[in-house]
Amino acid sequence: MMANPGLKLPPPFEEAIAPYERELMRFMVRMTGNHDDATELFQEMCLRAYKAYPRLEDFSEIRAWLYRIATNLGRNRARDNARRSRVIVDAGASYREPASDQIGAQQDVAAVRTLIEALPEKQRQALTMRKLGGLEYDQIAAALGCSIEGARANVSQALKKLKAEWSQL
Repeated sequence: MMANPGLKLPPPFEEAIAPYERELMRFMVRMTGNHDDATELFQEMCLRAYKAYPRLEDFSEIRAWLYRIATNLGRNRARDNARRSRVIVDAGASYREPASDQIGAQQDVAAVRTLIEALPEKQRQALTMRKLGGLEYDQIAAALGCSIEGARANVSQALKKLKAEWSQL
């Protein structure tokens, strides 16, 4: 029996996700604010994606699909952490006095992070995916489970809020 020449087989799982591993890990670090949590979530995302991969119908949308899994895991983690209301203290962290020219830049970065964290969840995630992850609006929409217009609106509103808050600082 001959194989159907028009039938295109999906790439192996490892090959399919390899181009997105670094950017997804960066996304998860930004989402969790903690490299250890991000690593744990990344592993969980890979496991869930691996299990669901045979059922994936549109392999051209794998990047958005992976972001959707990552986003859902991040939401679950944030919800669980809020329930526990725990504080993590890094006892092994060392402190050294920053150079005076670095202080202003560090304060600006911290202020921007604080402003981004204060955004509503969908706006924060859409902004992170667009500006830091480089995703297109259709991919953001697929990851967040909303329309393309909704993805655009979330990014736009997030940027407006950031600009307004930044101008007040």
